Amino acid sequence: MKGYYFITDRNLSRLGNAHDVQSAVRAGVKIVQYREKNLGTGKIYLEALKLRKICKDIIFLINDRVDIAQAVDADGVHLGQDDLPYLTARKLLGKKKIIGVTVHSLKEAKLAQKQGADYIGLAPIFKTSTKPDAKDPVGMKAIKEIKKHIHLPLVVIGGINLSNAWEVISSGADCICAISAVVTSKNVKGRIQEFQKCFKLEMGYQAA
Repeated sequence: MKGYYFITDRNLSRLGNAHDVQSAVRAGVKIVQYREKNLGTGKIYLEALKLRKICKDIIFLINDRVDIAQAVDADGVHLGQDDLPYLTARKLLGKKKIIGVTVHSLKEAKLAQKQGADYIGLAPIFKTSTKPDAKDPVGMKAIKEIKKHIHLPLVVIGGINLSNAWEVISSGADCICAISAVVTSKNVKGRIQEFQKCFKLEMGYQAA
């Protein structure tokens, strides 16, 4: 699990979720998370079904909604601290599905790992306006601390852009997501590829 992690945002998107996800797939993204909190369940289901088909060859996750994940046969879900408890979601989805958990501290990360999460999402790294209820930024220190104690893949999000992406990756992030920096772009595919280059830069740095 390495590289750009794509999350949809209907409200910020210029051309819509389907276009953005198609662009992400073409850019080489290996994991897409469908996040929608404002539509009714029926509309969420129909859009998730459409996006699932686009993501037939990559990992497709649903944010929060275990029922939608089951209905469209997604590869798994991503859960926040206020969502359905991990252990309950695991019972519903079974052992083979992927479950990621957002954490805001090392304590929460340790619990997620102990319970059996497949990966950790750390947020927010920097101040962000994408999520109105976001907590205070955790910064580079939290990335390094969690990577020191947690063996799970680490996805980071929150205020990330092309000017700070390399710093975040070099601090230990396995995947990054920069929602507003990508879906507000006129060229979603190109913007994602720019972020992907930051991982190539890091690999080159490590090899040297």
